[in-house]
Amino acid sequence: MTKALISVTGLDTTGIIAQVATKLAEMNINILDITQTILDGYFTMMMVVDIDGAHMEFADIDQALQSVRDTLRMTIHIQRMDIFDAMHRI
Repeated sequence: MTKALISVTGLDTTGIIAQVATKLAEMNINILDITQTILDGYFTMMMVVDIDGAHMEFADIDQALQSVRDTLRMTIHIQRMDIFDAMHRI
């Protein structure tokens, strides 16, 4: 299983989780774990996802998320979980 960490941050608005989850579902990316909160009007969400089902390059997944970034005007960052874990072991 190839896992990735997705973070979503920006001003809170209706439908953020729905739009991100819909885009991931369109790419056959499974959400394994999710947490979200709103801090003083700012939405923050972290997701651990399984990208094996996407059958596309990592860079293409990131590029496909651009339409959601543009629509929501939010920061959406995706990082490979193995790289994330390695960075935090040092």
